[in-house]
Amino acid sequence: MRTAVVILNWNGKNLLEKFLPDVIRHSQGAAQVYVIDNNSSDHSVQLLTSTFTSVKIIQNVENYGFAKGYNEGLKHIDTDCFVLLNSDVQVTENWIRPVVGLMESDPSIAACQPKLLNYNVRNEFEYAGGGGGFIDKWGYPFCRGRMFDSFEKDQGQYNDTREIFWASGACLFIRSKKFFDAGGFDEDFFAHMEEIDLCWRIRNLGFKIMYCPQSTVYHVGASTLAKMNPQKTYYNFRNNLLLVCKNHAPGFFLLKLIFRGSLDGLAGMKFLLSGQIMHFFAIIHAHFSFYALFFKMMGKRKLIRKNIKRYATNCVYRGSIVWQYFMKGKRKFSELDKRLFSDIRV
Repeated sequence: MRTAVVILNWNGKNLLEKFLPDVIRHSQGAAQVYVIDNNSSDHSVQLLTSTFTSVKIIQNVENYGFAKGYNEGLKHIDTDCFVLLNSDVQVTENWIRPVVGLMESDPSIAACQPKLLNYNVRNEFEYAGGGGGFIDKWGYPFCRGRMFDSFEKDQGQYNDTREIFWASGACLFIRSKKFFDAGGFDEDFFAHMEEIDLCWRIRNLGFKIMYCPQSTVYHVGASTLAKMNPQKTYYNFRNNLLLVCKNHAPGFFLLKLIFRGSLDGLAGMKFLLSGQIMHFFAIIHAHFSFYALFFKMMGKRKLIRKNIKRYATNCVYRGSIVWQYFMKGKRKFSELDKRLFSDIRV
């Protein structure tokens, strides 16, 4: 399977200097390395042309953000498999072949992620993907190894190759054809959770998303927006509503969206009572932005439904992760009631 490692860059010269040498070294013989530059102003392109001559450069004419930045750049790469890699990820020896081998073994696997650990705390799972992504019945995403602000140490507890609901956008292996067949990233998302939306669409087309622990990478995280930046709070709450609106199975999904508003309101009150006023207003802004996009998302939902093979129900937690975490004090994936996971061994 022809493979391309593709890094999206915007003013990340320092990150490229730090992490790109390992990407080049550990990708030799397995993949060609590309950098898509989102019209950087920090001399990133000059660095690439002068220092990293083996890297192929694709230049976007402006900063399109994560979603459109990749959509535009990937049009210019002819390969079987994309590895969409954040610029703040440290890769390790032999990080590509185990994942590509797994995908080659089963044509129904459309995308896959490696184990993601914390670059700064090396034995701890990282928030952007951990040991594979899941979702609860209300549409809240979570990971093995990370639930909200609680992180587990990697003690081999998630060393099983297995199907997951979504794979991390920090290091996403995806068949190029499936990427384009599913419509690529939704550019209305701009940044955050667009990989969950893409994985959900792919799963509804009848394909699998997998986790491959034989490959490990280390993610710095929060290089674009700090984890406690109100703008990140805005994108996370707004985009989570967008992906539920677009992809959830028919039935009671509109009622779920209404109930989600109540849960998000509780989250907003928690921010307000803790003195985080800007995050409180970010949630309000997120909801009004979602309402403004609601009918547009419903139009997309209608288009998506035409090609759906089946609505994916496995790898879904049929309870509330918010309730389990905040009210019952469950901080680990292993503490969740296994009977509430649908259609799959956990």
